[in-house]
Amino acid sequence: MKRHLVIATAAAAALLAGGTVTAVAAGSDSGSAPQQTARQTGATGQDTAQVQNGATDDDAREAKTAKVTAPDAAAAALKAVPGTVTALDLDNDRSGLVWEADVLGKDGKQHEVTLDAGSARVLNQHIDRDDEDDSQERTALKNALKDTRTDASEAARTAASHGTVTSVDLDDDHGTKPVWEVETTDKNGKEQTLLVNPQSGNLTPAPADDNDDDTDD
Repeated sequence: MKRHLVIATAAAAALLAGGTVTAVAAGSDSGSAPQQTARQTGATGQDTAQVQNGATDDDAREAKTAKVTAPDAAAAALKAVPGTVTALDLDNDRSGLVWEADVLGKDGKQHEVTLDAGSARVLNQHIDRDDEDDSQERTALKNALKDTRTDASEAARTAASHGTVTSVDLDDDHGTKPVWEVETTDKNGKEQTLLVNPQSGNLTPAPADDNDDDTDD
């Protein structure tokens, strides 16, 4: 998932200390052969969404395969870890198609919850390492959420009229204050990035450059 807030905070801290910051993101190739979708039953007898034989970051195919919506994934994550969902991302990993949810817990710690995209079953959950970067991230998130009246679930529901929501993230790349950045994929496979104001809940398209970047990824 994206870490815009923590990268910005860490960068500021490093500059003050005279150091440097390197941000590393990992992803899958998007130029592989077309993929097929299937359903697979796990040891518990529950369906697990699968994306096979192709690029695992194909949002259009993932969107068609997922049975669990972004708001439902957020609700399931909060049952596992009470707090505030700060990011959601539909992705394919070794467990199949999953929702990755970041939750700032009521315990003040940052949790990552992995949920099956076919059943909302919790597959894994853990607490981020308690190091300096995580402390900075939690501080940045807490500050960003102070005046936030719209949560990740509401942002996803607001953007759902534009297609299937595949990602929700509290992003500070679009101005002086963070906004909910929501990525959607419509029935024709067209991807769009939308911004939801955390205070008003108003929806606006992201700048054209952002949408072009998403298409190229």
